[in-house]
Amino acid sequence: MDLPGRIGQMIEPVLVDLGYDLVRVQVSGKKHLTLQVMAERRDGAGMTVDDCAGISRAISAMLDVENPIEEAYDLEVSSPGIDRPLVRERDYERYAGFDVRIETTHTIDGRRRFKGKLLGIGDGTVNLKLDGETVTLPLSDIQKAKLILTDELLKAAQTQARN
Repeated sequence: MDLPGRIGQMIEPVLVDLGYDLVRVQVSGKKHLTLQVMAERRDGAGMTVDDCAGISRAISAMLDVENPIEEAYDLEVSSPGIDRPLVRERDYERYAGFDVRIETTHTIDGRRRFKGKLLGIGDGTVNLKLDGETVTLPLSDIQKAKLILTDELLKAAQTQARN
């Protein structure tokens, strides 16, 4: 398992105990590393600065003890935001109907970048409406996927924030 995966396994139980879901862990940088932890509230409410600070304090203590990164690094805790990345299968279910941008690891039908309306996920494949046609992408081949900021997405986020 890669470093972000190991760190994710370490910190996920702490996040769940605090009432959050882990969205993604990334390690970036060459000379000075940054560990980015992206989380969201399990109750669906929006993340606040206090939420991020609480997560940071809780996982910093664990990371100091476990020491998965031996060199110096910066810890960043953030929310996924409105135009969030799609990482888990349930993200593809939850955001069906919205516009997405997907990049695959392998060429599929002569391309690696796709932009269309997310139709959902089933049997390990993500379905997109692209130029009037349905395109099926294996979830295992998706390198990056992200919601596209549209008026429809903003309206949905505002409605969710009110509820």
